[in-house]
Amino acid sequence: MQPMNETFPILTVMAIVPLFGALLLWLLPPLRRQGRVIGLLFSLATLGVGIWALARFDFSQAGTTQLVEIHSWIPMLGVSWALGVNGLGLAMLLLTAFLVPLVLLASWGEVPADHQALFSGLVLVLEAFVVVIFAARDVFLFYICFEAMLVPVYFLIGRFGGERRRRAALKFLLYSLAGGLVMLVGVVALYVYGPRGEYAYLIENIAGQISASATTGRWIFASFFVAFAIKAPMVPLHTWLPDTAEQATPGTSVLLIGVLDKIGTYGMAALVLPLFPRESAWAAPVILVLAVIGIIYGGLAAIAQDNLYRLISYTSISHFGFMVLGLFVGSQVAATGAMVYMVAHGLSIAGLYLVTGFLARRTGTVAISELGGIQRVMPLIAGTFLISGLASIALPGMSGFVPEWMVLTGTFSKSVPLGVIAVCGVVIAAVYVLLPYQRVFTGAPARERVGSADLDGREKLVLVPVIAAMLALGLAPAFLTDAFEDVAGQVVTALDAGGRATAQATVPVPAPADSAVAVVIAEGNTK
Repeated sequence: MQPMNETFPILTVMAIVPLFGALLLWLLPPLRRQGRVIGLLFSLATLGVGIWALARFDFSQAGTTQLVEIHSWIPMLGVSWALGVNGLGLAMLLLTAFLVPLVLLASWGEVPADHQALFSGLVLVLEAFVVVIFAARDVFLFYICFEAMLVPVYFLIGRFGGERRRRAALKFLLYSLAGGLVMLVGVVALYVYGPRGEYAYLIENIAGQISASATTGRWIFASFFVAFAIKAPMVPLHTWLPDTAEQATPGTSVLLIGVLDKIGTYGMAALVLPLFPRESAWAAPVILVLAVIGIIYGGLAAIAQDNLYRLISYTSISHFGFMVLGLFVGSQVAATGAMVYMVAHGLSIAGLYLVTGFLARRTGTVAISELGGIQRVMPLIAGTFLISGLASIALPGMSGFVPEWMVLTGTFSKSVPLGVIAVCGVVIAAVYVLLPYQRVFTGAPARERVGSADLDGREKLVLVPVIAAMLALGLAPAFLTDAFEDVAGQVVTALDAGGRATAQATVPVPAPADSAVAVVIAEGNTK
């Protein structure tokens, strides 16, 4: 089946624009002197195309795939260039396009001018791959970009990070490659057990058409889920994240955690649940336990950190636990909340990492034990950190409140024990944000660490849009909840259908009474 193409390939253009900017910086060395400006201009152009896509999107049909582009690419293997977005995919594209210009603008102070062209080019290439990932409707195309994006991220970490950046980059690469290789097994299996044909890898064609045994289907499901669990990151596959976030530049961490890690939860919602509903229902109890473990473990580990970058990374592990919990608990309210959570977390994590980077540039450290009294000399930095932290811990009126409330409400409707454990994570969250704030920003200033310069004009230009977006989402969340409602309904329907199919497959069906009587009569006649 081949859906109708849009008259204009807007999603393809959105992927080509940043890639074209990166090619200009690579092929025309004289332009590298203006690498900062060129990178910013092409990222803003990508955002403009994203806004154009938003204007063309019909929100009354947000649960259906729109802006569809599909062309046969490798017909022998059933691979196609197939793009399209529903409400969730469009939101992730816009989040990416929104954060990339801010990251490039923030990097003017953290990346040397003579390396800015390389940094900007890598970010633009990464943005191009991410656009295709969030818009891909072909599993093979999704996989190719899922693996290809590792290359620019590896160099962003290994070239521009801290003292142990190469070790952190290698650890990130090994974990990600392991997940990708596991997924490759599943991709091949989809072709073997799927419908085949010219569009064999289209998600719409594969769903419900996998002719594998129950055991084989579970192995295929696991190959995809493990790859996304590494990316998410879920406990116990999370250990690469704190080391990477500690060594990467703040801008790279914003892209890594605010955008790339969402590919894990997005992949669960867009690929795993639609393609493997029965297997997802079968594995849901274990996944839910791992999710609540991640919520508690991430929060407690964050409290124990002395490094602000590591602290923020562990808070993200806790937040991803909420997202996975919402997706697999089987409640439409919780699933909608998990999807809104993806966007809200991307905004709050951007605020926390960027302002922490601005603080580190002035003080020379992110060690909590070496800082104090920052709010007396840098009130704007202190205020921005507090606002971002409060959004992260779901203060009413901030971006994190509605999604976290929806996840908790939906969870309680399905399982009171899971809901109670998740609420404990909310309490822990207040500690891991407010306690570091007290230590770093209140009290007497540490004279050897504190200067007098607060946020400058460029840094304000970076942070103001992030704060505005957090407040807008907190005060008017209906725009996203309405857009995600139908998509969340599809997720829950898949889980329910998978659960019913699993139950029917495991319950033996007794023979009808008439058949039993016939057997007895036949045996009697034989005798």
